[in-house]
Amino acid sequence: MSIIDIINGKKSTAFSFEVLPPLKGTGTQGLYRTIERLSEFSPSYVNITTHRSEYVYHDLGGGLMQRQRIRRRPGTIAIAAAIQQHFGLHVVPHIVCSGNCREDLEYMLLDLQFLGVSDLLVLRGDKAREDSSFQPTADGPAHATELIEQINRFNGGHFWDGSEIRVPGTPFQYGVACYPEKHEEAANMEADLQVLRLKQDMGASYAVTQLFYDNGKFFRFVEMAREHGITIPIIPGIKPLSKLSQLSVVPKTFHCDLPDALYREAKKCTTDEQLRELGVEWGVAQCRELMQHGVPSIHFYTVSAVDSIAQIAKQIY
Repeated sequence: MSIIDIINGKKSTAFSFEVLPPLKGTGTQGLYRTIERLSEFSPSYVNITTHRSEYVYHDLGGGLMQRQRIRRRPGTIAIAAAIQQHFGLHVVPHIVCSGNCREDLEYMLLDLQFLGVSDLLVLRGDKAREDSSFQPTADGPAHATELIEQINRFNGGHFWDGSEIRVPGTPFQYGVACYPEKHEEAANMEADLQVLRLKQDMGASYAVTQLFYDNGKFFRFVEMAREHGITIPIIPGIKPLSKLSQLSVVPKTFHCDLPDALYREAKKCTTDEQLRELGVEWGVAQCRELMQHGVPSIHFYTVSAVDSIAQIAKQIY
């Protein structure tokens, strides 16, 4: 059963959320607590993010530094398998261009097939911290559309080098990302929508938005998408505010605006707890309006927001 089958089979708005693989060496206890906390709301699926390696510097003394590349959050595929086995939930691992060559990606697809995981979220991924702009890995895709092309070829029974897959497994279904307030690197919204249309035409079965706080912008985005011939379901991504620091960090990091009404109330908050309460209140109102407009699913981003999401879900599901 694919995400589209799950969504279409629901009589009401589906609930889903995204989790991060645990930090290297920390075990799965924290991750499992998050899933247990949100399982009472019958999630239709769980997404697992992928994080590329990055450089860290170790002081060797005497003015010498050693540069080492590490992955702070390894194990997306293993975590997907663990969640699937431990909780019986439908899992959707992220597969990204960032930090991967074609061969790496091919082995990921093979591993996922062995595990019986057939739903993916296909993304370009973030640039490396040390780069000023996104740089593909040697012999790796530079854009999500190039990664989609590789997955389509794999689905068609061929490896990237053209050789035949003797026993093809279950084809992958996949979703993609979209941006109600435009991808930061897109020249304009028109260009951004053209890319989304291309992803659809290549085989994407749904799109999940970057987080946003202004439903009006989401509704206008969906309207423009339909005018561009984009017919796949567009799933809103929601992340309630929970820390005062997010008032500056979130708009800068995710390139989204805070509505004036939300920002005015947020500026009155003097503690994180006050902002968490406001974030829940805003999130409930935001989600209820989205549901009234018939969105097929609401997808929650859990980082620093698990308790807030549970409070929101308790009121709307």
